[in-house]
Amino acid sequence: MRHILLTAICACSLFAQTPVPVPTYHNNNSRTGLNNGETTLTWNNVNVNSFRLLFTYPVDAQVYAQPLYVPGLNINGVTHNVVFAATENNSVYAFDADSNAGANGGLLWHVSFNVGPAGVTVTPVASSDIGCSDISPIYGITGTPVIDIASQTLYVVAKTKEVSQSGVTYAQRLHALSLTDGQEKFGGPGGIQGSVPGACGNADGHGNIIVDPLLQNQRAGLLLSSGTLYVAFASHCDINPYNGWMLAYSPTTLQQTGILSTSPDGTNRDCRGGIWQAGAGPATDAAGNIYFLTGNGTFNAANGGHSYGDSFVKLNPAPALTVNDYFTPVNQSNMDSADLDLGAGGALVLPDQTGPNPHLVVGTGKTGTIYLVNRDNMGKSGIGGAVQQIPGAVGSRFEPFPMPAYVNQAVYFAGANDNVKGFQLNNGKLTPRPFATSAQGVGFEGAGLSTSSDPSGNNAIVWALDGNGSPAIVHAYKATDLTELYNSNQAGTRDNPGPGVKFSVPTVSGGKVYVGTANTLAVYGNF
Repeated sequence: MRHILLTAICACSLFAQTPVPVPTYHNNNSRTGLNNGETTLTWNNVNVNSFRLLFTYPVDAQVYAQPLYVPGLNINGVTHNVVFAATENNSVYAFDADSNAGANGGLLWHVSFNVGPAGVTVTPVASSDIGCSDISPIYGITGTPVIDIASQTLYVVAKTKEVSQSGVTYAQRLHALSLTDGQEKFGGPGGIQGSVPGACGNADGHGNIIVDPLLQNQRAGLLLSSGTLYVAFASHCDINPYNGWMLAYSPTTLQQTGILSTSPDGTNRDCRGGIWQAGAGPATDAAGNIYFLTGNGTFNAANGGHSYGDSFVKLNPAPALTVNDYFTPVNQSNMDSADLDLGAGGALVLPDQTGPNPHLVVGTGKTGTIYLVNRDNMGKSGIGGAVQQIPGAVGSRFEPFPMPAYVNQAVYFAGANDNVKGFQLNNGKLTPRPFATSAQGVGFEGAGLSTSSDPSGNNAIVWALDGNGSPAIVHAYKATDLTELYNSNQAGTRDNPGPGVKFSVPTVSGGKVYVGTANTLAVYGNF
C-alpha cells in the first residue's frame, strides 16, 4: 500500500459554517440524495458566468462509486475538507475538497489494494475473465463505500484476481480504512464469503449455495445502520448461476453477523434476484428496517418459497436478517422473462407524509412505472400495498435506470432517453403527471441525481450527472420548475469533467459539486 500524509480529526472548525458531511450513497440512509444545509450554491450564482469547473484530480480508473465528503479533517496541523474517491483499479483516494494546490497537488493519501504477499500478483478482475463488459476493462471497487465519522473509518469492498504458482483465485474483501491515513483497521481486510441452504446457485456439494467471488457483483452502495454494516450483491451481465445476497458484518471486527439470499430456491438455475439498484445502497427507515429492490429471477414467496425476483423487499435488521414484508408487481413473471428488472433503480424511503399512509417507499424499474408502496403493509404479491402506480412515467421502455432524489416534498427522476421530471407529494400520493419537466433530455442510461437547498428549503437545486458520453455533462435545475440554471457544455470545453461513467451520482457540499468520471474527480464551484 502507498500512503501520503497523515490525517486527524479536529474537534474544532476553522470555517464560518461547517459543510454537511456526505458519508454514504445519496447522503443518508433514506437515500434521498438531499443536502439541505447548502447555503453557498444558489439560483443566483449557479450559472455559466460565476460557476465553473475549478480543477480536476487524476485517478487511475473509472469512478463508479459516488464521491464521499467529510469536512474539518486536520492534516498535519492544517484543517481540510476531504473528498474520497474509489476506482475500479482498487484505489481509494483522499483529496483536499477545496484546492489542488500544495506539494502533493491536493492528494492527502492514496491506498491500492492491488498488493499481496511475495509470489502473488494481485490485480483487479479483467472483464474478459467474467465474460461481461458492462464495466470495462476491469472490475475493482464498484459499490460506493460508507464512512463512519464517529470512528473515523471508511468501509469498502474490493474485487481482486490473485495469481501465484499454485494457480488463479478470485476474491472480494471488506476493508476498513482509517480516515486519518488509509491504514487498515480491525485486523482487516476480511474475506467475503458465505452460504445458506439452497438448491439454486453455486452449490458447495452439501446442500448449500455459496457467494461466488467471481460471478457476484458488489454493485450497490454499502449501508451502515444501527451498528451493523451491510453489503449487497447482484451479478455481472446476468451470467448464471448467481443470487441476490445481503451480508451483514460487525463494523468493529469485520466478522459476519448475518446472511440472506433473495433466491435460494429458484427454478432452472433462474435464481437471480440481484440487488443492483444502479449502484444505490439499500435504504433504512427510523426503526432500522432495510429496503431494497431486486431484479430478475424466480418469485415464489407467495407459494411458501423464499425467492423474491423483481420485488420491493423489507428486511429485519441483523442478526435476524429475515424478510419482514415485500411487494411484487402482478406482472412479475413477464418482467422477468423480458429482463424488465424492477431493481434497475433503488428504493427511496420518503419522509413521513400526511394522509392514511404516512410511511412510504418509492422506486421504479425498467418498465418506467413509478411504484409508491406502503412500508407498514407492503401487500406482498399483486396490487396490495402499492398506494400508487404510475405506468410508463419515466424513461424509455426497457431502460429507465437511476434512482430518484427528493427535496421539498417532490421526487425527481432522470430516466433513460428522457427528460428530468418532478412529481409532487400531496397527502401521501404523487401527482399522476409531472409538475415540472426539463427542456433538455438525458442519455441512454439516464442521469444520476442529487439535490440541495438551504435549511429553509430555499434555493432548491436538482443536480443531474449525465454520464452517457464523453465528456459527461453536469446539469443544475431549479427544483421548482426544472428550469436549467447551468450545464457543463455551456462554456464550450472549459467545464468538461472527463469521460462519463454510467449511473454516476454527483456529490454536493460546501459550495462545491464533485463528479467522478472515467479518469478524474472533477470539482465545480463559484470563482
